[in-house]
Amino acid sequence: MDYLPALVLFGALVLLWQMAVSVFGIRQYLLPSPASVLAAMTSGQIDWAGHIAVTAAAIFGAFVIAAVGGIALGVVIAWSDVMSRALMPFLVFVNTLPKVAVAPLFLLWLGYGIFPNMLIGALIGFFPVVINTAVGLSQIDSDMLDLGRVFNAPKWKVFAKIRIPNAYPYILSALKVTATAAVVGAIVGEFVASQRGLGYVIITSQSSMNTPLAFGALVWISVIGLVLFGAVAALSRVLAPWAEGQEAN
Repeated sequence: MDYLPALVLFGALVLLWQMAVSVFGIRQYLLPSPASVLAAMTSGQIDWAGHIAVTAAAIFGAFVIAAVGGIALGVVIAWSDVMSRALMPFLVFVNTLPKVAVAPLFLLWLGYGIFPNMLIGALIGFFPVVINTAVGLSQIDSDMLDLGRVFNAPKWKVFAKIRIPNAYPYILSALKVTATAAVVGAIVGEFVASQRGLGYVIITSQSSMNTPLAFGALVWISVIGLVLFGAVAALSRVLAPWAEGQEAN
C-alpha cells in the first residue's frame, strides 16, 4: 500500500499520454502511444532478452565496482589523515572529468565489450559512495569513541564495532544514488560503441526513426534501474532499519 500513490500517479500519466496522442493525432515517430510502445516491447523482431541481459550485466557490474571501490576508498580516507589529504584532491579531479568525453578513451584502452561500459558506469557512481562512507565513518558520537577507549579497544575494533555500523545509513543512501548513476554510465558506454544492449537498440532505432522501439528500450532500462534501486532499498531496511524509520518521519 505504500506504493499505491505512485502507481496511481503513474497510471494517470500513462492515460493522459495515450489521450494526448489520440486526441491531437501526434505522429508515431514524434511521440508514440503507450499501446505502440508496449507492442514494440513485446515484439519478437527484437532479441529483447539478449539486449536486456547485456545491459543489466553492465549496470549491475558498474554498481558493484562503484560500491566496492567507493567503500574501500572511503575507509582508507577515514582511517588515515595522510591518505585523506593525498586522495581527496585526486578523487575530486576524477569526479569533475566529463564522463562522456572519457568513454571513448576507455574503449580505446580496453577495446569493445561489456567491461568498459561497467567502468564508465562505475566512474559516474563511485564518488558519492566514497564521500558518504568517509563522512559516516568520521561523524561518530564522541561518547561511543570514549567507550571504546575505556575498554582499550584497538583502532581496528573501534572501526568494526562502532564506526562501520554508524556509517551504514550514509553508505546505503549513497548506494541508492549510485544505483541510478550506474544506469546512466552503462548506457553512455553503449551509446559510444556497442553492438548489443538497450543503448544500442536506442541508437539503431533512431537511425530508422522507429521511435516506439526507442521508447520500449527506455522502459526496459527504467525497469532494470528500479530493480537495482529496490534491491538497495531492501538491503537498507535490513542493515539500517532505524535510518529507514527516520526517513519515513
